[in-house]
Amino acid sequence: MELLDNSQNEEENEKNSAKQSKDSKRKAKGTVSDGGVLRPVKLSKKELYKAPTVEELNQLKEAENLFHCSILKMQMEELLKEVALSEHRKKLVDSFVQQITDFLQCVPESELDDISWLSGVEVPFLLVPSTAKGKFHMEPPASINLVGSYPLGMCIKPKVSVDLAVTIPASILHPMDAINQRYSRKRALYLAGLARHLSFAKCVGSLHYSCLHGNRLRPILLLKPPGNDSSKVTLRIHAIPPPDFLKPSRFHPQKNNIRTEWFTGVANTSEPPTPHYNSTVLGDHLPLSHLQFLSAISAQCPAFGEGVALLKVWLRQRELDQGAGCFCGFHASMLMAYLLSTHKVGKTMNPYQLLRNALNFFASTDLTENAFHAAFSVVFVDPSGHLNLLADMTAFTYKRIQHEASLSLTFWDDPTVDGFQALLMTPKSMLRTYDNVFKLVNLVKLQTSCKKLLLLNELMDHSGNYVLTALPFVLSLLQRGLEERIHLLVHSLPQDPEWKVNSAPPKHKDQPPLSIGLLLNLEHALSVLERGPPADNPKAAEFRQLWGSRSQLRRFQDGAITEAVLWSSSSISQRRFIVLKIITHLLELHADIPNSCIMFVGGQLDVVIGCGIQNHTTGEEESLEVVQSYDDLSKKLWQLKDLPLSITSVQGAHQALRYTQVFPPVPVRLDYSFFDKKKNHLGLVPKGDQPCPCYIAPIKVIVHMEGSGKWPSEPMAICHVKAAFHICLRELLCKQHNYRCHATPGYLDVWKDGLVFRIQVAYHREPQILRENLTPEGMLIYRDNAEAQALELETLHKPFLTSTLHGLQQQYGCFGVVCRLAKRWLASQFLLEDIREEAADLLVASLFLHPAPFTSPSSPQVGFLRFFHLLSTFDWKNNPLIVNLNGKLTAVEQTDIKNDFVASRESLPTMFIVTPSDKKVSVWTKEAPSVQMLQRAVMLAAESLRVLETQLDSGEKQDMRVAFRPPLEAYDVLIHLDSKQVPLLAKAVDPPVNTFRRGTHGGQPFASGGALPVIDYDPVRLYMSELREAFGDLALFFYDLYGGTVIAVLWKPAAFEPKPFKTSLMNARRVEVNDDVATTVPNVEAILQDFRIIGEGLVKRLELRTEKWVV
Repeated sequence: MELLDNSQNEEENEKNSAKQSKDSKRKAKGTVSDGGVLRPVKLSKKELYKAPTVEELNQLKEAENLFHCSILKMQMEELLKEVALSEHRKKLVDSFVQQITDFLQCVPESELDDISWLSGVEVPFLLVPSTAKGKFHMEPPASINLVGSYPLGMCIKPKVSVDLAVTIPASILHPMDAINQRYSRKRALYLAGLARHLSFAKCVGSLHYSCLHGNRLRPILLLKPPGNDSSKVTLRIHAIPPPDFLKPSRFHPQKNNIRTEWFTGVANTSEPPTPHYNSTVLGDHLPLSHLQFLSAISAQCPAFGEGVALLKVWLRQRELDQGAGCFCGFHASMLMAYLLSTHKVGKTMNPYQLLRNALNFFASTDLTENAFHAAFSVVFVDPSGHLNLLADMTAFTYKRIQHEASLSLTFWDDPTVDGFQALLMTPKSMLRTYDNVFKLVNLVKLQTSCKKLLLLNELMDHSGNYVLTALPFVLSLLQRGLEERIHLLVHSLPQDPEWKVNSAPPKHKDQPPLSIGLLLNLEHALSVLERGPPADNPKAAEFRQLWGSRSQLRRFQDGAITEAVLWSSSSISQRRFIVLKIITHLLELHADIPNSCIMFVGGQLDVVIGCGIQNHTTGEEESLEVVQSYDDLSKKLWQLKDLPLSITSVQGAHQALRYTQVFPPVPVRLDYSFFDKKKNHLGLVPKGDQPCPCYIAPIKVIVHMEGSGKWPSEPMAICHVKAAFHICLRELLCKQHNYRCHATPGYLDVWKDGLVFRIQVAYHREPQILRENLTPEGMLIYRDNAEAQALELETLHKPFLTSTLHGLQQQYGCFGVVCRLAKRWLASQFLLEDIREEAADLLVASLFLHPAPFTSPSSPQVGFLRFFHLLSTFDWKNNPLIVNLNGKLTAVEQTDIKNDFVASRESLPTMFIVTPSDKKVSVWTKEAPSVQMLQRAVMLAAESLRVLETQLDSGEKQDMRVAFRPPLEAYDVLIHLDSKQVPLLAKAVDPPVNTFRRGTHGGQPFASGGALPVIDYDPVRLYMSELREAFGDLALFFYDLYGGTVIAVLWKPAAFEPKPFKTSLMNARRVEVNDDVATTVPNVEAILQDFRIIGEGLVKRLELRTEKWVV
């Protein structure tokens, strides 16, 4: 969890003694093994049957009534302990605050005519307009008070900020300072004076300016202690007026306090109201009264502080507590106080209940509807009744809070979801949360938008901050245009700028890019047509005004003539850019924001799974073509006549049939000049001087025949019957449909529509027959064996998984693309042979079926980022990954699975994936990955996630292939292959500019007939299998299945230890004699020579990366 990253090791000094005492208890209990695996606690019989105390009974009753389980209660208690300030930290803060307070009491008095006295310190204010009336002098503060969360005991780690309110003496201010930013400028000058004075203090380590929640009219001073304590606390100094300096009525939202003539130089007869400016000035008057209010309320509820702390953590994980228009910790405290004062929560409630009720308030209460609504988008009035605490918040931010609260409550009520992890421990960055993210760069262009949208009055109200002025109007425009295509539109909160006291304040245009996030409604998001009202409808003019020249009258098949906007796209991947086209069109038409200022964070990863050269597809159309061809073949198989036994089922067992094949088979038309015909004229072989032919993957189809007494009961006899069925199917398909087929004892290859389907006949009792064994006494027993398991995997598990995930693709349109991205990354990092493709598909399926704390992905990119997060953060040691396909597992069953997993952890695979049909074995990860390979996958996923998010968040064009390039430094030998003999070379992460002819040419493939091509021929894969068979005991071999031209070799250290001489163990070893003792060690030179010999014609060169094992 990012929230606690910085606070884990900060209190080491004070915790050492406690830790030592805990260690002995931990060892005694033995709940955690050396490998970090959880173990059941072992208790004596006396302890096991000891009667619970009254206190324990009360705690159990509370846990049963309020929590899903007692562990959630304990987790929250531990979190509160973790984020609470220790006594050591509090003493440090108190000492630092006292030193600063004493130093500020000594501010010298001085009469000032200009700002020359501020030598080395800049005024933290953008002087726009440059002049304002008023006089200023410097003198010590009237009072200095702690405000905010720290004096209330609600300050939490890791970012500890303590607020100090310095009251400006009344003699400096004037009753007319309320108008034309006079008060705000004097406030900034006074703060600059304090900064200059503090720059001489030895107790101050660093001194910076910032703004309170991004409001440039409310600069603050940031102080940190010197030395190692600088990261432990930040003191924020606020300059405030005397509490009764100005009357609140003067700052009513409908009052004007910025004169148009002063701001623009042009006189105006009617002055517009300035609600945002008024709330800014009024807010400075109330910190002390707010502190008193919160102090009184918190005293009534013992759990108030802890409830607020949990709400702060919830907000921080969702990036909602900082920046302009945020819902900060102060707002969280005021909300909790409001709930208490209005009796919406009880005074005796615990922190858990307070947090739940706060989230329920968010989810069920719309704060965008209020009497203040004409002046503000969101309204939450303080106890005085004059100040809107959420004046700067946009309606879109509040809708985001409501959405997050509703989502959190949904997951909280689901007993199968780890509510604590989803609610409070998982950070939700915008890139990982929203399906599409757009960035507005070059924000100075928003000045032009303000003019185009006629926002002069609003710009004056925001004191020239054109970014905050234009943002709500730009978002409202996009909401109108996107309408049914999205569920939610949100924006990033402009972060509080921070700069040195000797630097000029940053300008509005210097802000980082603004991010706009969309949750897509896939039912409409990819639609190419925007259908408007009929031509004679009064709303037609409004539709034309919104879309401009893109709107045209069109006649539809139902006879209606309506306004409509048509977006061109030739593939599904291009349809994902329709939302981008809409946004760029609307912003350029209505806000004068050019295309160059809009960056779409999406689609950058399409290049690594691109299939179509001309249409730039990403495989969806190709996968659909394969499925349609399979459906046609299946239909024809069902209709075959003259079969000895009828077919009971035809099931696909190939990745392409569930849309998850990284590069789905593409129908090919053979170039016969590239090949020579076999002697039987049925098939083709490439000519000797040609490159390796294109790789044609067989698409496996399992055909189950009906049960009958005619089936034999011997395994070998069953194989012979199946071979006969393959011959029979070949003859019928050739005769009835003119398909070119090739039958073998194990399968039947069918050449259809430029694709090869590999049909395998199955008999449902065969696995059971393979398990039958006769004892010497003649008794029939059943024993599981590898052969039966492998057959079940191919004929039962794979078809079932394929059909289930095919259904998942129909429900979630981008599931297949996310799977393909994930497997392309696994292959590029040499991991796909350890985390096999079915396991990768299930990992991705869990992101869609169990998305907490997110919604299910609706774009490939966000799904891919979440795949990295899941792989790198899931606790594989102590938890099974439950993928509840079709929702068949109940909450009770899932609990039982987890309990069985803990009890049997040592005997289970390293990565344990559970499905409704595979609760105890994890068939897809039973053999691999090993602990070491899983650790490497976790490490690579974490680093790839960091790299990709940094690139995507930069706002600039980046090379997205970086995360797909494997690090080769760790390997001992690299075998470089001849590109000419790598059939999938064009699919490499970095494909060459010029590729080789592979025996195909363009054109529509023939539906039937023609000679059989070379099927399933990949010389690299065959070479790898030979290397592993010959040298698997000495080395590990890795390569990228999709176009990799390098095989990486890693020697096994244990294999290089000298072993006693035995004639039966001389494979790839040589003899060494020391002190008349003969031992054998690997003969590295001979092994390398064998690499070349075995791979003759394929191996280009060997690169020795280390001399470590060369003997």
